[in-house]
Amino acid sequence: MPTKMNALRQGFIRCHDCGYLVKTIAQISSCPRCRSHLHARRPHSIARTTALLLSSFFMYIPANIFPIMTVNQFGTGDTHTIAGGIIELIDGGMLPIGLLVFVASILVPSLKLIGIALLLLIVYFRWPINSRRWTSIYRIIAFIGRWSMLDIFMISILVDLVDFNGVQIIAGPAAIAFSAVVILTMFAAENFDPRLLWDNQ
Repeated sequence: MPTKMNALRQGFIRCHDCGYLVKTIAQISSCPRCRSHLHARRPHSIARTTALLLSSFFMYIPANIFPIMTVNQFGTGDTHTIAGGIIELIDGGMLPIGLLVFVASILVPSLKLIGIALLLLIVYFRWPINSRRWTSIYRIIAFIGRWSMLDIFMISILVDLVDFNGVQIIAGPAAIAFSAVVILTMFAAENFDPRLLWDNQ
């Protein structure tokens, strides 16, 4: 089976900062357009992405076990985990908000963790794949990751706004862990070099 050609095999390197395609015949070390240093593949991409992903997995456990917020009403506190908060919203007749929190707080982070793990496994074990399709999946993962912070934004808004009639909302320890998961997965996606997917050809 003939080897499929990619830019690197044809003597080109794409600048990771500005996207300029550089011919490497003259052993150019920096991009002629933006002057950033050129790398055929981002150095230590797999190691850094793996470390960030494992840290995300470890933080994902307390993010779902510990309470993400406490609602104090007339001196009594009622704690809620992410799942408990979703159930509370649905039982309270706020199904659309409950589904929104479910997607942003459980579905998206879980799929992102699984997606990045699959990308690493594909590159490490050199599984035969459709590189174009998996590059598109990587772009989706990198784009939607930031929307997982929606749950934290909602809590921060509630903490500031809901302080009347003896009702007070306090962010719980899971909020910090969940924020760490979102930030770490964003860095993991940023450190992964999707050009590695095309080396599997």
